Amino acid sequence: MPQPAKRALIVIDVQNEYVTGNLRIEYPDVQTSLANIGKAMDAARDAGIPIVVVRHMAPETSPVFARGSNGAELHPLVADRHCDHEIEKSKASALTGTGLGQWLRDREIDTLSIVGYMTHNCDDSTARQASHEGWSVELLHDAAGSLPYSNALGSATAEEIHRVFTVVMHTGFAAVVSTADWLGAVKSGERFAADNVYLSNRRAVTV
Repeated sequence: MPQPAKRALIVIDVQNEYVTGNLRIEYPDVQTSLANIGKAMDAARDAGIPIVVVRHMAPETSPVFARGSNGAELHPLVADRHCDHEIEKSKASALTGTGLGQWLRDREIDTLSIVGYMTHNCDDSTARQASHEGWSVELLHDAAGSLPYSNALGSATAEEIHRVFTVVMHTGFAAVVSTADWLGAVKSGERFAADNVYLSNRRAVTV
């Protein structure tokens, strides 16, 4: 019988910049994702799951996440809740240059449950690195979010970006689940499994 997952909840970059600042999350609705992040943090606290709060910081001259700015501060929903470990990062992945990996290994964590922003950037980067380094990874898709882009290659809505990144992530980098399902798994100790590239492709080409 499989052992229950030994989780840590990784709360990534839930900062004012994404709610009232210059990089506003559009999909899913930011108030919905914030509420789900709060539910996940509360459930983790009650279950004794370590909570790691991550904050992205940039130089004071940066247009976003500038050190000392209101945008760089944690959103009150996270700032007012319990956490066991807080880190700052300057790269997309929460595991790059932060010492987080060793902190998790010291506590024999085998599963990282990711919430926060952005789905397609820091969440995705952290999930991929964690998967490559041997952790099981979960992403709570309705406790994350994206924003729209337009550049020389074209445009994509926040919904398109969030949907495509979560579909791809679920092919092996992470088990992508709802907050409600994750809350149930916390109570039961259930482990989630990601899909794989081959089966995801077979379903697409045989529809």
